[in-house]
Amino acid sequence: MPLESLLSAVSSASAEPPSTLIEAAYRQIRRDIVLGVHPPGERLRIEQLKTRYAASSGTLREALALLVSDDLVVAQGQRGFSVAPMSLEDLTDLSYVRSLVEAEAARQSLLRGDDDWEARLVSAFHKLTRTEERLAARTADVYEEWELRNFEFHEALVSACGSPRLLSLRAMLHLQAERYRRVSALSGPRPGSVHAEHEQIFTLALARKGDALAEVIGQHVRRSLDVIRNSGLLSARAQDGGEAA
Repeated sequence: MPLESLLSAVSSASAEPPSTLIEAAYRQIRRDIVLGVHPPGERLRIEQLKTRYAASSGTLREALALLVSDDLVVAQGQRGFSVAPMSLEDLTDLSYVRSLVEAEAARQSLLRGDDDWEARLVSAFHKLTRTEERLAARTADVYEEWELRNFEFHEALVSACGSPRLLSLRAMLHLQAERYRRVSALSGPRPGSVHAEHEQIFTLALARKGDALAEVIGQHVRRSLDVIRNSGLLSARAQDGGEAA
């Protein structure tokens, strides 16, 4: 999936309108999957989706194919589509790969970043800070705003890395982790050090301390895994990928 489409997927809550009917359906279904309206394992029946999203069968199939590439939907051959399962095993692997990719992209960005890069990072951190001041409300609306600002901050951090493939992979992994971040943020214990970690990442980036930054990024990326694993937030049904009614 191109990086521009990935950025559009993350910013779907913004005022930017979708450019096609397929993109509109993709955004709506993706948001509902992340919010849990369509839980892990649920069969996504085209006839039911047509009513819910007021879209044609062809549009929905194209949108679902995009969601398959996001690893949010599973294609089941002649049986159609279902929401991808969630599991601790999947999150563990995802967190491991994300920490490697994110850290390397950040290292490269620190080596190449100029004054414009620093200005973009400062602006993104300021917006993220303001949103994190409201996270105590733990509402879906505040979370969605935080998700957008969080993505913008991390995207600004790595934006000077110089490798389109590395950036695209990083963005894809970030999107795949969104469902887990939401479970951690809205259902888990209040993580008091989220902003402190972001501030540390920001400070180390401006100081161009790549090794220390990579270590903090690894801890930061694994936060959702630690919260979910320690709190038992994934039910047995979700972990097994059992189909919902």
